[in-house]
Amino acid sequence: MRDDESGDRQDADVVLGDDWIAPDSTVEKELRDSRARRSLFSLNRSPLTRKIITFNLIALNVLAAGILWLNSSRDTLAQQRADATLAQAELVADVFEMQLGADAPVSLGAPGGLDVAATLDSLTLRRGTDVLIFDTANALVGEASAPPALPDGPSGRETMISTFLGELWQGISGIFAYFQNTEALGLEDRLRQQIEAGDPATARILAGTGETGETLFTAFAPIRQGPSVIGSVALVAAAPEIDLAVSAERERVLQMFVIATLVSIGLSLVLASTIANPISDLADAAEIGRDRNKSQGNSRRIRIPDLTARPDEIGRLSGALRGMVAALYDRIDANEQFAADVAHEIKNPLASLRSAIGSLRIVKKDEHRDKLLNVIEHDVRRLDRLVSDISNASRLDSELVKEEEQEFNLLEMLGNLGQFLGEDARKKGIEFITDLPEKPIKINGLEPRLAQVFVNLITNAISFCEDGDAIRVWARRRDNRVLVVVEDTGPGIPEEALQKIFKRFYSQRPENDFGNNSGLGLAISKQIVEAHGGVIWAENIRPTEADITSEPLGARFVVGLPI
Repeated sequence: MRDDESGDRQDADVVLGDDWIAPDSTVEKELRDSRARRSLFSLNRSPLTRKIITFNLIALNVLAAGILWLNSSRDTLAQQRADATLAQAELVADVFEMQLGADAPVSLGAPGGLDVAATLDSLTLRRGTDVLIFDTANALVGEASAPPALPDGPSGRETMISTFLGELWQGISGIFAYFQNTEALGLEDRLRQQIEAGDPATARILAGTGETGETLFTAFAPIRQGPSVIGSVALVAAAPEIDLAVSAERERVLQMFVIATLVSIGLSLVLASTIANPISDLADAAEIGRDRNKSQGNSRRIRIPDLTARPDEIGRLSGALRGMVAALYDRIDANEQFAADVAHEIKNPLASLRSAIGSLRIVKKDEHRDKLLNVIEHDVRRLDRLVSDISNASRLDSELVKEEEQEFNLLEMLGNLGQFLGEDARKKGIEFITDLPEKPIKINGLEPRLAQVFVNLITNAISFCEDGDAIRVWARRRDNRVLVVVEDTGPGIPEEALQKIFKRFYSQRPENDFGNNSGLGLAISKQIVEAHGGVIWAENIRPTEADITSEPLGARFVVGLPI
C-alpha cells in the first residue's frame, strides 16, 4: 500500500506579505477611514489609551501629593515662629509682673490697681500682633493691636496656581461650614475658651488659621504677683510670611507637576500609539474581513498587517496571527482538496456499480450474472473500505490535537510489533529481522498513533514481498533524534512514484490487487509523523548509489523522530 496525500495548493491570496491590504479599493478605504477615526478620537475609541494615561497620571498625582504632604519646610518655619510668639507673650507678662512688684496681690483692671492700658501703650509690638489681657475671672481688662503685617514674599500673580487652589479650597470649606450652621466666635470669646480649657499657670502656644485662612499663633502666658496668678496674657500673631514661603514652594512643585502632567500625557499618547494602534490595525483587518464575508457571502481572505519587524510582543502577536491565518487557510485548502479527492475516488466504484447493475438487468447467462455479482460485491467492499479510511483520515487532525503526549519506550513498542507482525510475514515465507539497540530510547508522543505508522509500514512491506524475501526493522539513535528504518527485498518503488506515494489516494499496486487499498495509509502515516515534529521518506535500495538506473534491491522507508 504505497500511498500519497494530496499536494498542497498554493494560492496567491494565501501569501501574507508586506502588501497585506487586499487589492480591493473598498477594503483600503475602510482601513484608512478606521485609522483616521482612531487618530481624531483616539481617547474616545481606545480604552487602552485611556487606561495608560489614567494610570500614569495616578502615579504622578500620588508622587506630587507625597511631596506636598511630606514637605518639612513649613513645619520648621512654623516651629520657629511659634517659639518666637511664645517668647513675646512671656516678655509681655514679665513687663506686667515688673510693674506690679511684690506687694499684696491686686486685681488687674480694678480701681487703684495697675493701669493696664498705659502698660500696653508702652509696649512695642510686632506688626500683625494682638495682645489681650485677662484677669483671674477670664474677663478682658485690656487689649492692644499692632498694624497689620506687611506681606513679604511673592505676589498672588506669582503664585497663581497655589492662589487658585487655596481659593477653591476656601470656597468648598465655606459650603460645608454653611450647611453645618456653625456660628464663628469672636476673638475674645475664642481666647476665653482656650484659657478656660488650659492651665492658666502654664505658658503654652496654639496654632490655627484665621478667617481668611492665614496662619495664626496664639500664645498664653500667666501674669504672676509673687506665687499667685492674677491674670493671663493672650498674644495672637499672624504669620503671613510662612504662608507666602509655603505658597512659593508649593507653586514651584505645582508648576513642575503641571509640566510633568503634560509630558506624561504626551508620552502616554506616544506609548499608546505604539501599542493600541497596531493592535487596532490587527483587529480592524480581521473585523473588516469578517464583516465583508458575512455581508457578501464570499470567501474573501482576511489580511493581517505584517508587524514582525517590531522586536516586542506586538511583533510576536502579528507573526502568530499571520501564522494562524495562513495555517487556517492551508487547512481550508487541504479540506477542499480532500473533499474533491474523496468525491473523485468514490465516483470510480459508483460508476463501476452502476455499470454492473445495468448489465445485470440484461444478461441471461448464469456465469455472466455471477461475474457481475462478484464485481458488485468487490465494489461494495471497496466503497466500505474507502469510507472507513476517509472517516479515519478526516478525524485524525482533531484527534492529534486532543490526545495528550506521554513518554514511552519506542524500542519496546517496535519489539512488540515485530513479534506480532513477524508471524504474518513468516506465514508467507518472508524472513523478518529486527535489529534494535539494547538501551531503551524514550520519546514523548502518542504511542498508539506512532504504532499505527509502523504497522502500516511493516504491513505495506509484507504485502509487496514474496516467498524468500526478507524484511528488516532497525533503529538507531543520532544525537537528538532517532531513526527507525523499515526495509525489504521486494520489487522496490518505481522512480516516478517516489514523489507521489505519500499523496492521498495514490496507490501503486499490481492489477490482481486493485481496489483492495484506499491509498490513504502512507498519507495518514506522514501526517502523524509530522505532527510529532518528525520526517518520513521513501527510497530504493540499490547495489550502488552511483548508478541510479540499476535495478533496486528493495524499498526503504525511514522515519526520523525528535527525542
